[in-house]
Amino acid sequence: MTIADLAPTAPTTEENRPLYRATGVTRTYAQKGRTVKALTGVDLEIMPGEFVTIQGPTGGGKSTLLQLLGALDSPSAGSLLLNGTELATASAKELGRIRAEEIGFVFQGFNLIPTLTAAENVNMALEPMNLDRAERSRRVAEALAHVGLDDRGDHLPTELSGGQQQRVAIARAIVKRPRVLLADEPTGNLDESMRDEILALLESLCAEGITMIVVTHDSAVARRATRRLRLSKGTVQDITR
Repeated sequence: MTIADLAPTAPTTEENRPLYRATGVTRTYAQKGRTVKALTGVDLEIMPGEFVTIQGPTGGGKSTLLQLLGALDSPSAGSLLLNGTELATASAKELGRIRAEEIGFVFQGFNLIPTLTAAENVNMALEPMNLDRAERSRRVAEALAHVGLDDRGDHLPTELSGGQQQRVAIARAIVKRPRVLLADEPTGNLDESMRDEILALLESLCAEGITMIVVTHDSAVARRATRRLRLSKGTVQDITR
């Protein structure tokens, strides 16, 4: 089984059209009576199937950019398109649909519910989707098998290693068959060996069709990407070598 089995049956993204296109994206916040500019006029294109890493200093805007790309926040100014949909002006309902169906999220802290099994944690990602029980069970089993945990579905997070917990988190992200996977320091809590295993899994998913965007402080992770971006003082620079 490949990610093609987990991907939408009729994707509409054109290969020659950017999956993301940011034009003049700015994000400001009011903080203690002053205006903080987290992003200042970001211009960026990300093509379908790219593996992109984002590096930069703390406070440079990395988390803000990831939230905008994940439809978790909206720009203060500028245009941000995902597969042709304008995220800056989309309704809350449309943004919710996009998050539920088109974007997978992976975090440093795994964010698994400790009282649920691996399979139940993965199944949670399908809650917003109108799927019957049989289809949900099938997708969960396929996603766990895809990350090499088909024999761990009935285990609680405390019964799994850190690397296995992150694999469950990745299965939860891909079970809804997203176009893009956004990862915030996905190897930050793992040792070097587990880091390399998770990186290899992310690379394989990208090779099979999922666009990968990873925020990382680890240069060893960044070097594995096809494109490297640096975000500092709210602006983006492409540092791909």
